[in-house]
This record gives sequence, C-alpha cells and structure tokens, in this order.
Amino acid sequence: MEKEKFYITTAIAYTSRKPHIGNTYEIVLTDAIARFKRMIGCDVFFLTGTDEHGQKIEDIAKECGISCQEYVNGIAGQIKDIWNLMNTSYDKFIRTTDSYHEEAVKKIFKKLYDQGDIYKSEYTGWYCVPCESFFTDTQAAEGCCPDCGRPLKKTNEEAYFFKMSKYQDRLMKYIEDNPEFIQPESRKKEMVNNFLKPGLQDLCVSRSTFKWGVPVTFDEKHVIYVWIDALSNYITALGYDVDGSGELYKKYWPADVHIIGKDILRFHTIYWPIMLMALGEPLPKQIFGHPWLLFGNDKMSKSKGNVMYADDLVRHFGVDAIRYYVLREMPFAQDGSITLETIIARYNADLANTLGNLVNRTVAMINKYFGGTITNPGVYGDQADIDGDLKTTCTDTAKNVTDLMNKFKVADSLEAIISLARRSNKYIDETMPWALAKDEAQKDRLMTVLYNLIEAIRFIGILIEPFMPETSAKILKQINASAKDYESTSSFCEDAQITVGEATPLFARLDEAKKLEEVAADIFKPVPEAAEEKEETPGKAEITIDDFAKVELKVGKVLECKPVEGAKKLLVSQIKIGSEVRQVVSGIANYYTPEQMVGKKVVVVTNLKPAKLRGVLSEGMILATVDGDSLSLLTPDKPQISDGSEIS
Repeated sequence: MEKEKFYITTAIAYTSRKPHIGNTYEIVLTDAIARFKRMIGCDVFFLTGTDEHGQKIEDIAKECGISCQEYVNGIAGQIKDIWNLMNTSYDKFIRTTDSYHEEAVKKIFKKLYDQGDIYKSEYTGWYCVPCESFFTDTQAAEGCCPDCGRPLKKTNEEAYFFKMSKYQDRLMKYIEDNPEFIQPESRKKEMVNNFLKPGLQDLCVSRSTFKWGVPVTFDEKHVIYVWIDALSNYITALGYDVDGSGELYKKYWPADVHIIGKDILRFHTIYWPIMLMALGEPLPKQIFGHPWLLFGNDKMSKSKGNVMYADDLVRHFGVDAIRYYVLREMPFAQDGSITLETIIARYNADLANTLGNLVNRTVAMINKYFGGTITNPGVYGDQADIDGDLKTTCTDTAKNVTDLMNKFKVADSLEAIISLARRSNKYIDETMPWALAKDEAQKDRLMTVLYNLIEAIRFIGILIEPFMPETSAKILKQINASAKDYESTSSFCEDAQITVGEATPLFARLDEAKKLEEVAADIFKPVPEAAEEKEETPGKAEITIDDFAKVELKVGKVLECKPVEGAKKLLVSQIKIGSEVRQVVSGIANYYTPEQMVGKKVVVVTNLKPAKLRGVLSEGMILATVDGDSLSLLTPDKPQISDGSEIS
C-alpha cells in the first residue's frame, strides 16, 4: 500500500543575522510535525532553507567589506549549524543563491511577464529596508514602518509590478471554499478583513537601485524582488520548471502545509497563492501562521539585552530540554514566553520531577526487586480499577496525541504526554510498590504493578519521539522495549517479558538560583536600552556635524568601581565629571579589575538616556574600542586634562 504523501515547509530564514531562539522555534515546531507524520506512516518531505538576496544584505556586506556571497555563506552556515544542533530532520535545505533556484525564478518572472501579469512602471513611495516592504503615504503617515516601527526611506524608482487585483476575487472564493486554508482562524479573518476586502494594490516585483538579486533576463537594470524570488523556493526545491517539472514536484506538490510566522502571513496567504494561480499551479493545502516566542512580554532585542540563542541554551540545558520548552510553552494561537526562570521551572517540574523521576525509579525498582527481568502475572487484587484506569489512560493518550497533532496543536500534545507521566507517578503512589516488596505473598502483585508502569513508560517513549527524539531513544533503550512503533500504542501489551537496563537519570534536577546565575552571566550581554540593534540596522547612515553635536562627550575620573552582583561581565563605576558624579555600568569586567579602574580617566557619553542593566542604574556610557578578544578604554593622552572637559 502506497504511503500518504506529506510535504511540509518552514519559511526560509533571512541571512541578515544569526537566528535567535524565537526564530529557531519555527524549525523545531515544523520538525515535530514532520517527525510525527513519519511516525504514523506518511511519506514526508520536509523543506527548509535561507533567503539570501536583497538590499539589506548588499548594505551589510558592503559595511563588512566582503562580497554579498561571502556574507550570506557565513550566515547560511550559522543557520544550518543551528538547525542541525536542534536535531531537525529536514530532507532538503534550499538557498536562494542556488543556481537551479535562480534559473527557475528567471523563467517564472519571464512567464508572468509574457502573459501580461507583470508590467513596467514607476514606484514612488516609502520603503522599509529591514522588512523589504513598500508603503503608501497613508500607511507611512508617521514616517515609520507600520510593521517594524523603523524609519522609512522615500523612494522613487522604475520597477515591474504584478497585477494582484486581477486575481483578488478568485483568491477570495478559494479562501471561502477552503475554510482550513489559513490557520488559525484568527489569522484568516485578519487577512480577509484587513487586506482582501479593502482591495489589493499591484505589487512591486523588481528593484533597480541595487544589484544583489536574481537578474531580470530581459532588462539588465532590474533584479527580481524578494516576493517572486523567495516564495518560489517551495516549488523550485522540488524541481519546478515552467518548461516541465521534475518527479519530486509531481510527487509532493501541492504542499500540505507551510509553517510560517504570523508576521509574514500576508505574503504567504495573498501574494504566494496569487502567483501560483497566475502560473496555473495548485495552491498549498494549508498555511499555518504560528505566534511569536517573546522574552517575557517583550520581543527579543539586542538593545534590551534579552536575546537568547539556541546554541547558548543547549549548552546549558541540552537539546531536548530546549525543544521541549519551546514546543510546550507556545500556545496554538497566542504568543508564547521564554525566560531563564521559566525554562528552569519547566525543566524541574516536567522533565526532572515528572518524566525523569518516573523512568528512573521504575527501572531501579525492577532491578532491585526482580534482577531486571519481569513478566505480567496479571494479579490485580482489589486494585483492578486503578490498573484499568492506567491502561485506558495510555491508549487514550495515544489517540489524543494523534488528533491534536493532526491539528498542529503541539503544546497540547506534549501536555497530554506529560499528563500520562503524571498519571503513572500517581499510580506508583496508589499501589506503593515499596510496601508490596516487603510481603512475599504480594510478589506477583508487585511484578504486575511494575509491568504496568514499564508499559506506560513505553507509550511515553514512543509518543514523545517527535518532540524529544534523543530522550525517546534513551527511554526505550533503558526499558529495552521490544515494540517501538506507533502502531503498538493502539493497545496495552499484556504478555511481554521485559528486561530493563541500568537506571540512568534522564534529567537531573537543577538548583534554580545557582543555574540562573550561571546561565545569565554567560549568555546575556546587556547594552544600554538606547543602543541600536546593529544586526537589524544595515549600515550606518552618513551624519552631519549637527548630528554629531547632539552627542555630549566628556572626560570623567573613576572614583570608585565594583562588580555588579550576579553579573560576571559588569562593573559599576562612580565617575566624577566636573562638579557631578555619575554612576555608569559597563561590560568590561573581563578586561579590567575594579582596582585598575579607580583613578583612570575615561571618555563618557553624558547625555545618553539612563538605563538599568541587571537592575543597576547606568547614567552614561564609557567609550571603548574592541579588536577581536581585546578591549581598550578611550582615555585622554595627556594627564593634565581635567575631568568634565568636553570632547568635540
């Protein structure tokens, strides 16, 4: 019997900077769904990759003094390393600089132009470089991007446009006829009410003010803009070609689901379907817009000192613990939250106390009481109802996880599995194996209890594989499970002989205060709140002498200096600047001791907005230069320069 096909994709990651844990959530989420589909017997093709063209990349590469290709090679490598670190099982990693993709995109653009869906005109309006989006005067009323809030750039340039309005009614009807096309439901309402009903404007699909992109074959001044280039990856990766597509495309397209962030929903639910309609190709079956993973209640931002990266977190907690956290903490339709405190709390409560403790003590008891080998005597005594409830919970959990995962309710699926572990721990409390072990007459009852527990653990080990593959393998190896396939969770096995391995802890309980201090000191590199995020600002704009005059720089003398409690990299200094003393926090503890700082004259930005770093007020910024692993403070070269002297 032929397997059911299942084609799943992430959005391709933009190669402007290293992805933080919020960006990494998407690949882990998609991987969990792909692994689940494989587990239930589907023929899965899982695509991910990188989006590597655009003005932002060109600007950053120029600032770095390297070619665009060198720059994207480096970031794409970082992204792939993180995807691999997180144990994601993608089948293909596409890069939009891959030659086969670029050639297919050129043909797509030419076909759309030849059939009259693309035309040449001129664009006048507002452009956001980081978002790569154009906005009308109305949308740009505040002078800032309505999506990201950054300043917009007034633009006037020749461009090619796609006739979006031509396909608007057809797309509206498709969405009405296919109610599951956009999920969750709230996202569909947003797209229909905010974009389709007010009417679509024609879409700019080429640029002529930069060169880093796929060239338009019949007009050398233009490169193909992000929408056609990046969105086409979902079909070019399968071998789509306007002149005749390959076998992978014929086998897997249309996609069963595109997993994307809610911030790029418009591009995937409006632009992409219309492009496919114009090409005469089937539309994806579903587009799922997942919410964001926030730091507490805030978006992650380097300037706020709250950015977390997957490799840092994995170094401290392990791959599966971080996979578990991000999948468990993200609701179906609302934003999720991540902090070090909640990671540690969830780790201890669910992984160490509930799951790890269940496996460890069950295996330890089988080794202690029966030399590691048991069968099922089927002795229930007066606790048949308790045993029956555990067995029913196992099979019900398997069915529940299947139903939930088919709806992409990943957090709810994990909760169901951990609930089975809680029920199993409760079963231990109800049956009290340690008490049964004291009575030789209860030996068969004890063996029955432990058999039931191992079988429940087997269910957990199988069901948790899509979410925590390494942990699943460890559990099934520790209990030496003979049946590891998904089909075996349809019924509770009553007649196996089990020989367990050594009881090895899966997750050791963490000392919260100690772990929090250790991790925070390692991964957070705070900077004042007023600082810009360099990664998100492509290049530095030229300024005038008047702009520079807005920055107040003065010489200060350090009177006192000490470490910031709980922060290994921060020092707090009392700095005399003329007639006043300012408190300034600096991330220089790896380079200077407090004793070295006292008496030193430094250059201080004195009109910087005050900020709190690790709860300590900072009323300025000490200037320094960094070269590789070296940091040096800027100081006046003549000792007679007095504190309070202005620098101009």
